[in-house]
Amino acid sequence: MILLVLLWQFSILSLVAVGGANVLIPELQRLVVEQGWMNAREFAALFAIAQAAPGPNVLVVCLIGWQVAGVPGALVSMVGICGPSSVLSFYVARWWQRYQQAPLTRAIQRGLAPLTIGLVAASAWLLSQAANADAGAWLLCGAVALTAWRTAINPLWLLSAGALLGGLGLL
Repeated sequence: MILLVLLWQFSILSLVAVGGANVLIPELQRLVVEQGWMNAREFAALFAIAQAAPGPNVLVVCLIGWQVAGVPGALVSMVGICGPSSVLSFYVARWWQRYQQAPLTRAIQRGLAPLTIGLVAASAWLLSQAANADAGAWLLCGAVALTAWRTAINPLWLLSAGALLGGLGLL
């Protein structure tokens, strides 16, 4: 039964993943915590693992499925999150090519940009709330966000520095 729940939930979410899997983070967190599959801190840890791993951001969905129902859960979750949106993307891309200069196409494009920015910002806020337990953690989070935004430093260096500091027990 849990496999059907995973398939259904991730199939629905795949259709609202405008801008990629990261925009789903607030809803994914709400879903997994509300279902009792894990707490917010465990979710943040899975998200961090998915971000550190090479590959697409959608890996967090695979990890959630694996945490909930093992390998079958991981497979069903990936089919659910990738299947419906892939079919929809195929047909939208065909339409987009045909009506590329149409006013409706341009209006949709202008409307999706702020929507995507808002969803990504909401994801960052929820993950920050789950991961930051004290003022020092919030300060570090803000410093890393500011550094990533204002410099050309590769984010992997920032992640590595955080992992080193955490491993040394300084965080």
